[in-house]
Amino acid sequence: MLKKSTLNFLRELAENNNREWFAKNKHLYEDAKLDLFALTAPLIKELAAIDSEFSADTEPKKCLLRIYRDVRFSLNKDPYKKNYGIAFDVKGYGPTTPSYYLHLEPNNCFFGAGFWMPESKVVKSIREEIDYSGNEFLEAINGKDYKAIFSLSKDDTLKKAPKGYEMDHPMIEYLRLKSFIAIYPLKEEEFYKNDIVDKLTDAFKAVQPFITFLRKAVSQ
Repeated sequence: MLKKSTLNFLRELAENNNREWFAKNKHLYEDAKLDLFALTAPLIKELAAIDSEFSADTEPKKCLLRIYRDVRFSLNKDPYKKNYGIAFDVKGYGPTTPSYYLHLEPNNCFFGAGFWMPESKVVKSIREEIDYSGNEFLEAINGKDYKAIFSLSKDDTLKKAPKGYEMDHPMIEYLRLKSFIAIYPLKEEEFYKNDIVDKLTDAFKAVQPFITFLRKAVSQ
């Protein structure tokens, strides 16, 4: 579980998003990182036992994403993110590999798995697999364990049918997706309880059929 101070640091950072404040309070960020590593370490072991593509030797510090924002091409010049991101990257991670991601932000925590805004050739491969193996895809997202925890994000969707498909296709609501992400919303308070690792372990297990489907789609 996490200490409340770890997410409270983000609340203070959101109100003081400047380099001067961060420099004075960097010791609080360092404490928060240690707390995040303590949460990540057991999750690494649990995920490695579930997904053979994920290494048990992964270091927690390799999973924690940088808090520093790239502001070069953004109108928002705030130097720091308002969240912690923990990415569990599998072997050979790259643009054609589905991933696991834990987002920690005050009042906006979630676990996600799959592809977020993948390149066009990946989207094409997934659509083809949904077209060819629609029943397998439906089994993955309609499984009892999956549905008890996850929902398929439909935030990133085409307005029309993708090229090569018609709007009356029986799987059109999934073929129109541009991102393929299973989302598990979590309350901030859940991270302050002893069973948070167990909850996320259950999520790792429940999302495996979905991850397996995506891997199959991009490996052909």
